[in-house]
Amino acid sequence: MTTPAGSGAGFGSVCWWGLSPALDLQAESPPVDPDSQADTAHKTPELDVLLLGSVDGRHLLRTLARAALWPRRRFNFYVLENNLEAVARHMLIFSLALEEPEKMGLRERSEAFLEVWGNALLRPPVAALVRAQAERLANLVPEPDRLAEQLPWLSLRALKFRERDALEAVFRFWSGGERGPEAFPMSRLWDSRLRHYLGSRYDARRGVSDWDLRMKLHDRGVRCRGPGCEGGGLGLRGTAQDTLGQVHSGLPSLPLPQAQVIHPHEFRRWRDTGVAFELRDSSAYHVPNRTLASGRLLSHRGERVAARGYWGDIATGPFVAFGIEADDQSLLRTSNGQPVKTAGEITQHNVTELFREVAAWGRPRAAQGDKEEELRLEPQPWTSAASARESFTVHFLALGSAQTLHHKRCYQGRFQLLYVACGMVHLLGPELGACVSPGGNLVVELARYLVDLRPEQLQAFSARVSELAREAGFAPQTGASPSETFARFCKSGDSAPSGQDPAVESEPAPGEVLACPLEVVSVPRADPAPATGSPRLSSQPQDSSAEVPAPPQEALTTESPAQNLESAPTPDQAPHP
Repeated sequence: MTTPAGSGAGFGSVCWWGLSPALDLQAESPPVDPDSQADTAHKTPELDVLLLGSVDGRHLLRTLARAALWPRRRFNFYVLENNLEAVARHMLIFSLALEEPEKMGLRERSEAFLEVWGNALLRPPVAALVRAQAERLANLVPEPDRLAEQLPWLSLRALKFRERDALEAVFRFWSGGERGPEAFPMSRLWDSRLRHYLGSRYDARRGVSDWDLRMKLHDRGVRCRGPGCEGGGLGLRGTAQDTLGQVHSGLPSLPLPQAQVIHPHEFRRWRDTGVAFELRDSSAYHVPNRTLASGRLLSHRGERVAARGYWGDIATGPFVAFGIEADDQSLLRTSNGQPVKTAGEITQHNVTELFREVAAWGRPRAAQGDKEEELRLEPQPWTSAASARESFTVHFLALGSAQTLHHKRCYQGRFQLLYVACGMVHLLGPELGACVSPGGNLVVELARYLVDLRPEQLQAFSARVSELAREAGFAPQTGASPSETFARFCKSGDSAPSGQDPAVESEPAPGEVLACPLEVVSVPRADPAPATGSPRLSSQPQDSSAEVPAPPQEALTTESPAQNLESAPTPDQAPHP
């Protein structure tokens, strides 16, 4: 059997990395109003952002790194995911990014982040670091007082108690409570996913990876350098072959496709082994990355069996989030029509600079250009990195609470910016629109870099996004830069929240736990459904549990497998990245 093109099976049902470049959320939000509501404790304007499916925290880190270029604001990031493993990875990634420089150097932190974030296999020192951090977080989750003292930027008050227990179980599994690689045989699980995805094309997998890279990723739009362009143009403006032809003919060259910096060698290595960033010798990577494990219910001999496995992306890779754009344009330079830097090298540079800026947050910085000079303010009044961290909070909301947030008065019209990932678009509706303040903005991630989807399916997905945004009370932004990667909308000031529930609770506390009805969790089909004309972005579970080991009883909770049960969606119901 061969997975048909357009099925979206390579995307998986759980997303571990973003499929779009990192955004500065302040640049996407409305301008600061000096007379707007300010935080009474800090006497600074607040920026409240609701993110659905941001997955890896890249937008949050980018926003913090660029905070010195904007008027001072206090950030409140409200993050809603569809599985607890993604919440745990958020916490682990931020723990690495905000580690004190005296305890861990900049290079060590950036390399550890890249391996944990994008590699299926880790080096032993990085695996030991993950175990130590996971043990620490596992001890902090059940103790709110210690958590608030040691991680003041984190808030888990909106999670249910059973979700906190399940989150602790995830960290216990990461910390090595179940010893040995057989607890999570990543290499075998990766190969099993790859065989199921490619089918009869498995023996020609290298040719398939080259085809997907050169004929799909490399040709998904171009890097537009003209006025009014952002990221990529609105439509294809020449393929990689056309660009090279222009170069060799002596004619003015067309802009290169954004994703052409992804080198065939690194893309093929990731497709074969799951190792995207090889920062050391290849023989050093042999410890399974347990942070990529998630639970799922499979059908085995007519019964539902809880199993732990890898259900993430095996088609696109983690190169898009940090590897195809750069502030330093010299990294995107070409020679003879070919990029001089690979996506892995650009990713390593961008992450290192990101962590450097986050660590230096609150200190004076030199101007980097005329535009940034205009935006740069006086040195921030924060005296240390620790005090700077108190100027933002990451709130994790209860799973499945997207349709009930508007029932709480504290969330009605609260958020100036709403971000929705392409895998959470089906949740966009009047209920979420009621949570956005008048004049607020909406940014929706499109499915541009899903290699399994055909161009007509991408267009249908974009059209569906516009339809859902209109039903939620948003209109396209006027003057917004055209983009194939993000769709941008704004909420008019006189639009009434059509999804507001008349029976709104009177005075709920902001940290009050939201109810998550069990009906929102659907059970996946055990047998793969044949692909139809609609794009189906969710990989189907294996029929046999032999390929995926059943999880030990102590690491399983009633919540963990259920959070990853997503049936194959329609174009407006893509699975969560």
